[in-house]
Amino acid sequence: MIKQKKQLTEIGVEGFSESFAKMNIRSGKFSLTIDEPVMMGGTDEGPAPLQVLLMALAGCLNITGHEVARQQGLTLKGMHITINGKMNPAVFLGSPVKERSGFQDIRVKIDAEFVGVTQQQINHWLSETERRCPVTDNVKDATHIDVEAHTVSLS
Repeated sequence: MIKQKKQLTEIGVEGFSESFAKMNIRSGKFSLTIDEPVMMGGTDEGPAPLQVLLMALAGCLNITGHEVARQQGLTLKGMHITINGKMNPAVFLGSPVKERSGFQDIRVKIDAEFVGVTQQQINHWLSETERRCPVTDNVKDATHIDVEAHTVSLS
């Protein structure tokens, strides 16, 4: 019996706050500005954090869907993914409500262009794509997050 070693890949992100709502973030050679719309106190110079989360979900479903199709021997020509999330901003704003602060509901619509597949093959592909997508997994299931603060006193 061969034991597979548990290998974890670490992905790092580093962000620098430019203002109340604007943060410049780097990961590897890539950078992104995350901001809020003006009505939320930002300057609207980048997507909001929750928009980035849904963008990451779309990107991850895309690459996972293509990989699953390749492994299943299916010809996937392309995908169009639409995602809408519903959340109540009252928790973030400090209102005493019992809802979670994040999305209450996320709806994903994938229009996938396959060549010569059956509905059963599409159903199996979709099930595997959803199961194997790391961002879907992180949104659906509890992931341990350890948040700690280190303060710097300015004199």
